[in-house]
Amino acid sequence: MTRTLTQFLGSIICAAKLLAASAGNARADNEDPLIVNMTTSEPHRAKMAIGFAKKEQERKHPVTVFLNDKDVLVAAKSKVCEFAEHQSMLAAIIKDGGNVIVCPMCMEHCGVETDDLIDGAHAGKPKLTAKLLFEDDTQTLTW
Repeated sequence: MTRTLTQFLGSIICAAKLLAASAGNARADNEDPLIVNMTTSEPHRAKMAIGFAKKEQERKHPVTVFLNDKDVLVAAKSKVCEFAEHQSMLAAIIKDGGNVIVCPMCMEHCGVETDDLIDGAHAGKPKLTAKLLFEDDTQTLTW
């Protein structure tokens, strides 16, 4: 009985070590790039997503905020009355080296022109978006 228990505990310890070793890729104490994919123009949810991205940027993660669907309105200068705080937060991410990419198809659908985007935000292009999305060890989160 003791031998069986010892083997069982040994198996558990071995499994725990393997799990810990394989979890290293998703640790929060590294500098993996983060893409936050935003799909909402609902002010509270949009603020949570941008705030999360900013906090991760402060933790040394390279950050990209990708705005699509109705969320493209958050980056429209013409919507500053509705999204002043959000635009300020996005500007801080850009100022600190982050990217704000806006879906061009969604911009067209919502009537947002490229020259209406906040300073430093870019209409997405396949080459730019793919470069950021497929960078090694990139993590993504959708809001």
